[in-house]
Amino acid sequence: MLIKIPTEKTVSTAAAALQTAVQANHFGVMQVHNLKETMTKKGVEFAHECLIFEVCQPHQAKKVLDENMGVSTALPCRISIYEEGGTTMLATLKPTILLAMFNTPQLEGVAREVETTIVKIMKEAAAA
Repeated sequence: MLIKIPTEKTVSTAAAALQTAVQANHFGVMQVHNLKETMTKKGVEFAHECLIFEVCQPHQAKKVLDENMGVSTALPCRISIYEEGGTTMLATLKPTILLAMFNTPQLEGVAREVETTIVKIMKEAAAA
């Protein structure tokens, strides 16, 4: 269910590379959540670096939403960048698994295309 790709980059360097890879693959970054910053502002001590990118390919999103508006609860796709055991990780939930929860088998092809592209984006961002 979870796709994880390690990188030797720092969280911030991987984040910059992810921004570039997202655009190069015709997706867009809708929002970036800095979990450490947000939690600290709320008075919660949180030592981990974690950036959560909300990414979207509008044409693919439209195909899915035209079929089932309930899928909007799982959109946009997210890619997290965080440190784990001294290694920077890029991670995402598999779109194919998420979409399967909505019982719309006719959208399986769209989910596979999105998943393939997101993995490609993550690999490009992780590459040295």
